[in-house]
Amino acid sequence: MTCKQLHTSDPIRELLERSKTIAVVGLSDSPMRPSHGVSAYMQGQGYRIIPVNPNISEALGEKAYSSLTEVPEKVDIVDIFRRSEFVEEVVDEAIQLKVSAIWMQEGVINQRAAEKAQKAGIFVVMDLCILKEHRARFG
Repeated sequence: MTCKQLHTSDPIRELLERSKTIAVVGLSDSPMRPSHGVSAYMQGQGYRIIPVNPNISEALGEKAYSSLTEVPEKVDIVDIFRRSEFVEEVVDEAIQLKVSAIWMQEGVINQRAAEKAQKAGIFVVMDLCILKEHRARFG
């Protein structure tokens, strides 16, 4: 007799379930920008959102930081809303901070940065929207 596995492993679901704090690199304070809408949704789902953008002082009621290394608390996920060519410097900061996951939003693709993060033991999601993935799993 064989036992059938009831739940197939879903690393994204597991990441979203265990994470509490998301640093959003490139978060805009403009409600018209995708980074703002996605972050507002995630905040509404109970996640703490930390804006990382040197051009704003706050977003979604949270103080903004110029860089990841300035964030004074533990971050579970670094969500990147930057052009692909800027991802590697974000990954370098995330490695320094020993972040457990890096999430590159839809259209953000940097294979070299992803491999560098994975070598450092960081879980990487690339070219997917965190809002869509959350909604697909949790409704």
